[in-house]
Formats: sequence, C-alpha cells, structure tokens
Amino acid sequence: MADPTGFLKAPRENPKRRPVHLRVKDWQEVYEPFPVESLRTQAARCMDCGIPFCHDGCPLGNLIPEWNDLARRDDWAEAGERLHATNNFPEFTGRLCPAPCETACVLGIADDPVTIKQIEWTIADRSWDEGWVRPVPPVEKTGMRVAVVGSGPAGLAAAQQLTRAGHDVVVYERDDRIGGLLRYGIPEFKMEKRVLDRRLEQMRLEGTQFVPSCTAGVDISSEQLRSSHDAIVLAGGATVPRDLPVPGRELAGIHVAMDYLVPSNRVQEGDLDETPISAAGRRVVILGGGDTGADCLGTAHRQGALSVTQLEILPRPPEQRADSTPWPLWPLMYRSSAAHEEGGERVFSVSTERFDDDGQGRVRALVLNDVAFVDGRFETVPGSRRELPCDLVLLAMGFTGAERGPLVQGLGVELDARGNVARDASWRTNQPGVYVCGDMGRGQSLIVWAIAEGRACAAAVDRDLTGDTLLPEPLAPTRR
Repeated sequence: MADPTGFLKAPRENPKRRPVHLRVKDWQEVYEPFPVESLRTQAARCMDCGIPFCHDGCPLGNLIPEWNDLARRDDWAEAGERLHATNNFPEFTGRLCPAPCETACVLGIADDPVTIKQIEWTIADRSWDEGWVRPVPPVEKTGMRVAVVGSGPAGLAAAQQLTRAGHDVVVYERDDRIGGLLRYGIPEFKMEKRVLDRRLEQMRLEGTQFVPSCTAGVDISSEQLRSSHDAIVLAGGATVPRDLPVPGRELAGIHVAMDYLVPSNRVQEGDLDETPISAAGRRVVILGGGDTGADCLGTAHRQGALSVTQLEILPRPPEQRADSTPWPLWPLMYRSSAAHEEGGERVFSVSTERFDDDGQGRVRALVLNDVAFVDGRFETVPGSRRELPCDLVLLAMGFTGAERGPLVQGLGVELDARGNVARDASWRTNQPGVYVCGDMGRGQSLIVWAIAEGRACAAAVDRDLTGDTLLPEPLAPTRR
C-alpha cells in the first residue's frame, strides 16, 4: 500500500487545463502535463483503507492501490504492468472514463478522493514513452477463427484478448478507419487519435486482422460470417440515436449529434477541408446534457459558434452528492466538463414543444416550456412557454439500442425489451456461436464498461472454443 498517512499531508490536486482562450483555437488535448513529483504526492494520498472500494467502483477491477503505491515509489515499469493486468487500454480510460473508482474511494467519504484517473493516465503514457508497451503475440495458435464485429472499445478489447489466447481474430468495421466512436465520435480535444493509432499498431503486430470499410451483414453476409468463423462476437455498439418527434423536426439545421461530430472529426483526420455541418457564426442549441452533448459543445466552441445553449429536461443536480446516491454509489451531482468551462449556457428542467422555421425550410427558433417532475412524469409548467432563437440544433439525447439491420436480422439474434441484443450469463445470444458485448448488449454506457465486457466476453468465447481459458473474467453481464 501507499503511504497510509499521505492523505493527511497533501490535499487533492487536479491536472491543470490549458487556458480557454488558447485551447479553443486548436484541437489538441485540453490538459497540461502533470508534474511527476506532484503525481507521486497524489498517489501517496491512497490510504491503507483495508477494503479498497475503488476496486468495486471500477468495472474492470483495476488494482488501484497497488499501482498507486508503485507510482509513489517511482516504480513506473511495474506500475504499468499492474495497470495492464486488468485494462487493455488504460490510455483510453485515463482520458475518457468519468472515474467511478474515484467516487467509490474510501477517502472520499470525508475528504476529496484520490486522483486515480490522472495517476492511471500518467502511468499509461509513461509506459508508452519508455517503450514498455510491446506486442504480446500468442505462444501457441489454436487454429480457430473468430469474427469481431465493431471496433470500438468493447470490440478491440475482445479482439486483443482472443488474439493473445491464440485465435485468429478478424475485426470487421464499417467505417473506413478502425476505432468506432473512439475514432469518429470522440473529439480530438478529448483524445488525440495518435493515442488510438499506436494501440492499433500493437494489436496488428500481435496478429489481429482489421477489415475496415466492411459492413457486416452486407459486404460480408451473415452466412459468410458463420461459415468462415468458429465464433462471432457482436460489439457494434448502441448506435440508434434517440430522436425528438415534435413539429418542425424535419427542418434543415436540425441534426443528431453523431451526424455533426463525425464530419467534424473527419476534418481533423484530413479527409475533409471543412465540415458540411458547421457551428461557425450560428446560434447553437444542444438538446441533452450528457457526455455527447458536451462533445458537441466543445466542438461548437472551436468552430466559432455565435452562442451555444445546452438544454436538459432533468432538474439541475445538487452541488454535492445527493442523499439518493450515498457513497460508494455513483453520485447524482452537478458536474462541469472542460467544454462547459469554455462557455455556453446550460438550462435545466425544460422540454421542447416545437421547432419554428424561417419561411425557407430552415430552423429559426425552438419553442420550449419549463417542466416539473410530478408523480413519476414530467408536466409542463403553465405560462412558461418561450422562444429560443437558433440556427443549428444538435440532438444529443442518447441512444436506444442496436441497429435492427441486415446483420441482426440475418443472424437471427433476439433483442431484449430495451432494444439491445439479448444474452445469457455467458455472453451467448440465442444463436449458437454468436456472442455480444459492450453497448450492443448492455445499452449506452461508459468506456470502462465496454472494455470490461469485451474482456469477459473473450474469456467466455475462449472457454467455449477450447474447453478452458486462462483469460481473466472481470464480470458477468448481469452486473449493471
């Protein structure tokens, strides 16, 4: 364990963000480098708590106290080993995970929790910088072939684990580049794509085969997938966006979030000179207060939006942990991301009634009402109707499950009541040899859950194919 009195000696210190007036002019990551000595001090705040609830807060079961102590002692190589023992991609989670481990930290009961996320990020990047992250090819090959459909965090985690177990793994991705939403959904200022590319190169050297620009169920049929592979892992994500069926929805200038974020990211990849959906000089309204909405917000700032307003139907959360979510649960509380620090207005407890046009088929304004949550449902507050001028509306209200397209239909897999691909306790669908993990089976969730499910699903596939497995199994799909 780390210094058991470290938390008495030093307060929590967060990484500093680059000045707003500078960072909104580029697409680089927003955080400044965290000094090593400061990080070691933060790692020393990890207390000898006896039962580290951070383990349970993290779906991956990361060995947090162990690598905290190793970072404190300046043993970065071993810290990297401990970090990678439970997480295939700590450089992704260190940047993108909201850190449920921190909200479960025992120190957080009466003090500020340990800066686990920043320590993880630093260990991961240090491991890359020092050349400690190398390909881990399988010792023996099984001669069995596995298809992984989808190259987001769940698909990549499953693919890497199965490759290392000795299977011939082929990852099918319908986009022209590998990475799923890590590639085209996450803006560059949250994770530069060089971080993704170096991990993909490691996987290629280990033997994982990537097939981009291939829509499973179309470019390769369900029958071909079955006949040419011993197992199929569905990891395509929960990609059906939640829409807003109100009058005026068909007007130009109203887009779902991914239709906005994807071309914006393609500009950063060099595919486009400019995005077809730009916030430059526009009055932007974002519907949805989650991570996707924040991604749209930061992107709109960098594109030069005239104004940005983010609307949320739920009431504003309390400043501190709500009584309804006591420690160590993920707390209901008011949060602000780096994008919120950059500007824009946030409005809570409102609902959109309709969109008005400008007489030429383009959105001119949004009509909204205040709402109150009464007896389990939202009710409009009388006399609260008002108009909010806007030129660009982005719908970032989440996702409703897996696409009901040729792949799902061709394989004949069943869906559950939430629109996700149904599965049992061993990650199996109703079809023999077909498994599902990540958002496609769980529903919209966190990157850390996707990686954990990909790892656990890989272990189940390996056991079914070979009769046993040495791969770790961090969780069961029934855990929510």
